[in-house]
Amino acid sequence: MADHHRPPGLRSGDERVQSVTDADIVEARARVGQWSRGLVVRMLSLTGLCLLIGSIVAALVLDEEVGWGSVAVTVAAGLTLALPLAAAFRALVLQKRGSLMTLESVVQERLMHEAAARRDFETRLGRSLEIADDEEAAHETIRRALGIVVPAHPVELLLADNSHARLERVVESDPDGGDGPGCPVSSPNRCIAVRRAQTQRFGDSEALDACPMLRGRPQGRCSAVCVPVSIAGHSVGVLHTTASVEDPLDDDAVEELRILSDQTGHRFGMLRIMAETQLQATTDGLTGLMNRRSLENRARGLWASSTPHAVVMADLDHFKLLNDTYGHEAGDRALRVFAQTVRAHLRSSDLGCRYGGEEFLLVFPDADTFEAMAIVERIRDALRAAADRGGAPAVSSSFGIAHSDDADDFDEVVQRADQALFNAKRAGRDRICLDGQEPQVAPDLSTTDLTSTDLTSTDLTSTG
Repeated sequence: MADHHRPPGLRSGDERVQSVTDADIVEARARVGQWSRGLVVRMLSLTGLCLLIGSIVAALVLDEEVGWGSVAVTVAAGLTLALPLAAAFRALVLQKRGSLMTLESVVQERLMHEAAARRDFETRLGRSLEIADDEEAAHETIRRALGIVVPAHPVELLLADNSHARLERVVESDPDGGDGPGCPVSSPNRCIAVRRAQTQRFGDSEALDACPMLRGRPQGRCSAVCVPVSIAGHSVGVLHTTASVEDPLDDDAVEELRILSDQTGHRFGMLRIMAETQLQATTDGLTGLMNRRSLENRARGLWASSTPHAVVMADLDHFKLLNDTYGHEAGDRALRVFAQTVRAHLRSSDLGCRYGGEEFLLVFPDADTFEAMAIVERIRDALRAAADRGGAPAVSSSFGIAHSDDADDFDEVVQRADQALFNAKRAGRDRICLDGQEPQVAPDLSTTDLTSTDLTSTDLTSTG
């Protein structure tokens, strides 16, 4: 790190003075030496010229013949006397006062260049992060930026997970090909920088007041810098780097890490807001499943790619009677439990949405009718088990299944599934019907009728 100090004669309150380095002093002395030498030469030249002109004028005024030898002697004598005076003036006045004035100018110029470089870095970093359209792309931008800011030091970015209970290492950069500085901190509340929301600098990991997380690392004693990352004023992570005790990270690198931290927090905040907004725009707020428009857009993509798929229309039996008898809270709980059960049995490629009211639409890519029926049977079994445990209102559901091979477009296959659902409900509910066929699976439970079963208020209002 550069040696910062204040030479005598400079104002201690001046920010430029506080940033004086040895390089600034060397540069200032070089400038003053060059300037003062030139000034002395010009002064002696002017003195010699004045003596020459004075000697000639004096000879003319005294009406004497100009003797060039005597003129030369006079000029030489004058320069001989002026030379030590000029040297003393240069040493006592120009060098001392000129060094101080030039040093301030050198420091000011350097600080201006550094500030301009930081602004340029901040601008370029901001533009690069704006290009990143998700957090993974932002991680790569941050990794490249760390290679610019601290190219010779291991550094890592740790961010809180969705629960804000754990810190996860999302970016690592190590010029030696290692795993970064390897901070073992596991949660935000155990990180000093995150808790204090301030940059922390540690000169020696063995110092009494050093962060305990720095001790016992494979590289031994080290210095460290920890810069918190904040989103909307809340610390959610930390940029952490280490260096040797003898050569800790300099002020310029720390300032650039702060810039990177600020930009990271700002961009991640925007990305998360965008992701939340997108989720809200595509998700049903009550059940957490996709909404109708989002599923229809995805399903039409299956038609565009000629991907065969089965479509299931589901409906909770006697849902209006459930609402009227036990209130909308019980109905909402039944919808949530059904959605949770569906999500638990869908494959990663499957689609499910709340189609409207108590109706749900499921799409199974690359599945035939009987594969879809097997999945639906597992859903029915899980619903029955939830009701038996008292974890959900004891309601059943009817299902209609159709396949894209039997339709010309998505709207038609949905209509076919809906007609199959209508057949299932007409046949007694709590069953599965296939498109164009009579019910294929007889109900395992008796037909649900809230007026004829032993359901109690406790059954319908138990928590899901």
